[in-house]
Amino acid sequence: MAENQRPLNEVQFLTVAEVASVMRVSKMTVYRLVHSGHLPAIRVGRSFRVPEQAVHEYLRESYVGVEAG
Repeated sequence: MAENQRPLNEVQFLTVAEVASVMRVSKMTVYRLVHSGHLPAIRVGRSFRVPEQAVHEYLRESYVGVEAG
């Protein structure tokens, strides 16, 4: 198991609406990220669940810092 992976019983999943709220974007934007492969998700029936850690990693990787100078 990789260092940053948790056992499945400890993984917290978020709905698309919850991810949209955390990221301050529309649900359609979340669906686009899932379908494009930028945000991993699992399918539960007809809906998607996104691992909470994946949302935080996506935001961390997408962060654009402003350099002083």
